[in-house]
Amino acid sequence: MAPVAEPPEVEALRRDYRIAFLRYLPRRKEAALALAYDIGRSAVADGTSLLVLAQVHHEILREVVTDSSPDEADHLIERAGEFFAEVLASVEMIQRSLRGA
Repeated sequence: MAPVAEPPEVEALRRDYRIAFLRYLPRRKEAALALAYDIGRSAVADGTSLLVLAQVHHEILREVVTDSSPDEADHLIERAGEFFAEVLASVEMIQRSLRGA
């Protein structure tokens, strides 16, 4: 059985998420968090579900943690939570504005 091809939006999400997340990790710069916020907005615009966002986040976090030393893992997980919270913040804001409309 052949693997199911992902929609191009998910492939682009994974690529953009990986790039932005890897930029954020070393210095926790605000510019990388702005990219996280944009990723969330784009996901809403593309109709991407929260489950897909969570899956992409988890996949990329697993890649990064696997490539790190055990001493780095706690810091990486903490930063990953900060980054994912920013992605979800934009989703939450858009959902709230839609409910209020």
